[in-house]
Amino acid sequence: MAKRIAYLGPAGTFSEEAALLYDAEAQLIPFLSIPAVVAAVQTRITEEGIVPIENSLEGSVNETLDVLIRESNVLIRNEVVMPIEHCLLVRPGTEANKVELVFSHPHALAQCRRFIERCFPKAQMVAALSTAAAVEEMLSSSSPAAAIGTKRAAELYGAEILARGIQDRASNVTRFVILARTDHPATGHDKTSLCFSFNEDRPGLLYGVLKEFAIRDINLSKVESRPTGESLGRYIFLIDLEGHRTDPVVSEVLMNVREKVDFFKVFGSYPRYIEQK
Repeated sequence: MAKRIAYLGPAGTFSEEAALLYDAEAQLIPFLSIPAVVAAVQTRITEEGIVPIENSLEGSVNETLDVLIRESNVLIRNEVVMPIEHCLLVRPGTEANKVELVFSHPHALAQCRRFIERCFPKAQMVAALSTAAAVEEMLSSSSPAAAIGTKRAAELYGAEILARGIQDRASNVTRFVILARTDHPATGHDKTSLCFSFNEDRPGLLYGVLKEFAIRDINLSKVESRPTGESLGRYIFLIDLEGHRTDPVVSEVLMNVREKVDFFKVFGSYPRYIEQK
């Protein structure tokens, strides 16, 4: 029986493409939001779920981070990094100079901001739940409209591609994480993701945590912060480090960090993505 993987749908999204890249033999089940994908994994509707977590142009996907931090007990089991090519799609026969609305997911709109401002300065940008949902809304719109989506979405929904590669930079890539109820066994080429926060604010708190990694020569491939949402000036720190949580040195540093902070959560250990040549 094929593995079931939840993804941000409907069919034709970049999340679906990433799921196909990760496991072309899996049974893909679409859900309309990132929290719904996570819930599908938590409740065993699917074995795994795939969600975007970071884009090279727009940074972290906050909705994914918020769910991982506060609302779920699923773990990151793997990751996929995929180049993103945005296309401008229209109902067949629609002329570019007639377009009044541009539909897409907020992240896609942001990644194509310069193109929209230059080519459609008078068009209204309309947020959709996903790039594929944007195509559906565009096709049903009573006003002349376009959608930013995938080449696959054009094929699935019978849309016409007016332009390709409309993202602000050609090097646009998105990192997707595969979520499951357990993370991945150690492979020797792993990454661990975690977060932590402090209940107080005084000099040296963050330094004390980061020093634990430095003195053990553990490389941090990502360090960022985001507001806790509880009060101004309070932050959650997010870290990706090289190594598996079961490695003796990593296990030791995680134990020491846990003792220095007030909130601590490991999102999982998983193989580091290796680009296919």
